[in-house]
Amino acid sequence: MATETGTQKRLGAALFYGIVILLVYLAYLIFAPFLGPLAWAVVLVVVSYPVYERLTRRWGTTSTALACTVGVTLIVIIPTLLVMIAFVRQGVYAAQSIELQVSSGHWTWVNDLWIKIQSRFSGTSAEDLTTTLRRYGEQAAGYVAARLGTILEHTATFFFHLGVTILAIFYLFRDGHSVVFRLREVLPFEPSDRDRMLGNAQSLIFASVTSSLVAAVAHGVLGGLAFALAGVKAPIFWGVMMGFFSFVPLVGSALIWVPVSISLIAEGHMGRGILLALFCAVIVGMVDSLIRPWLISGRAQMSGLVVFISVLGGISVFGLLGVVLGPIIVATAASLLDLYAPSAGAGNT
Repeated sequence: MATETGTQKRLGAALFYGIVILLVYLAYLIFAPFLGPLAWAVVLVVVSYPVYERLTRRWGTTSTALACTVGVTLIVIIPTLLVMIAFVRQGVYAAQSIELQVSSGHWTWVNDLWIKIQSRFSGTSAEDLTTTLRRYGEQAAGYVAARLGTILEHTATFFFHLGVTILAIFYLFRDGHSVVFRLREVLPFEPSDRDRMLGNAQSLIFASVTSSLVAAVAHGVLGGLAFALAGVKAPIFWGVMMGFFSFVPLVGSALIWVPVSISLIAEGHMGRGILLALFCAVIVGMVDSLIRPWLISGRAQMSGLVVFISVLGGISVFGLLGVVLGPIIVATAASLLDLYAPSAGAGNT
């Protein structure tokens, strides 16, 4: 009888855990199409949550959540959409401008270098750069035309996900405290270790992710402004490229502004090229020497190489979301490692 009771308990426990696993899997399938928008909402709420906490003492939970959602939409989401649209348009314009300048003989040395590089490889025809650019341009145009319906479908899906993100931002602001409380209860650690891990993760995320993103935005804005003042075509495109390449250790955004400055000088615009180089070297360079130390003062941080690899790896796994999610995952993993191996602290990451 006792054996039968023990068997029934084991079967009941197995059935219970089987049902739990099945429900978790089904819940994942339901939320899977919206994981990207929900992750963006979490990132935006975490960054702006200190403002919400200050305002909620005056206005109440729901009113403050609504106000902060509108604020994030107007300050972050809409400007980002406008920059993305301008980036795509000016990217096409920049490619056409480069092709036109090469074909008109402005960059003959680039064309000669291109032919020499091709001649080094056997089995390749040494066609000039103009022909190569025109061929790739025709292929890209054909690709876009053949998939116009898919592009429109993805555009509609993008705006639907954007609506989900904005809606999730409101509910995360309003109910975020209870969500974090439940997360603390779920984590399988001692209370002191749990609080320490969450605190270290928050510090690492703020120091490494927020400082890198703010610095990238500063690089992009200042670089785009400098390009516009120097008369460079498609300044928004090149500004965004400067922001992205600011993640690269050591050289950073110089990978963009140095060739552009040299190009201006080669085209005969000596003064504009020199002024652009000086502005980017001094003013844009001050971002890394002023903004980053100010943001990470008193906090542990990941090395620039780790941030760079985590950004590129995050993009390869999560797409555009990986720019933020990659460093966050690495920072959280570093905090978890520090919990079990304090000597390998996050500050040495």
